[in-house]
Amino acid sequence: MKIRKWGEEMETGVVRCAHASDVENLASFLESANLSTDGIKEAIEYFLIMENDSGDIKATLGIEPHGKAGLLRSLVMTSTATEKDLFILFEQILMLARDRGMEALYLASNKRNSLAFFSLLGFKQEETASLPEVLFESEHVKHILTVDNSFFLKLSM
Repeated sequence: MKIRKWGEEMETGVVRCAHASDVENLASFLESANLSTDGIKEAIEYFLIMENDSGDIKATLGIEPHGKAGLLRSLVMTSTATEKDLFILFEQILMLARDRGMEALYLASNKRNSLAFFSLLGFKQEETASLPEVLFESEHVKHILTVDNSFFLKLSM
């Protein structure tokens, strides 16, 4: 089994860690998908960018760090991104979380049809009452708690 290294070239471009110089471009990409850009600048080193061969953002996924816990956020993919790209992005975000010493990753959603995919990756449903206190400081979590049918998933690292 071949282990992919950070920034390794793919048939469809490259996946790399975002840098401070990416904040503006990443924020525009997220805004075009109607997602919040709050906290992007502060957590930019916890975001991955998948670029096509022309250097345009094809997909992104980030972690909002909270000590040893991380909250996955801002998954956006263009129409040219494939299922394989999605798996590569998640593979890389898990590597990033481990590299940064995280012990658990959480995600919030209200899309029940995504449960099977996240289960394949090892995520398990987590009761809101069992979430670490630190996550309740997140504006993203506060918002999700107001959304109907929202749920949380956890992946222990």
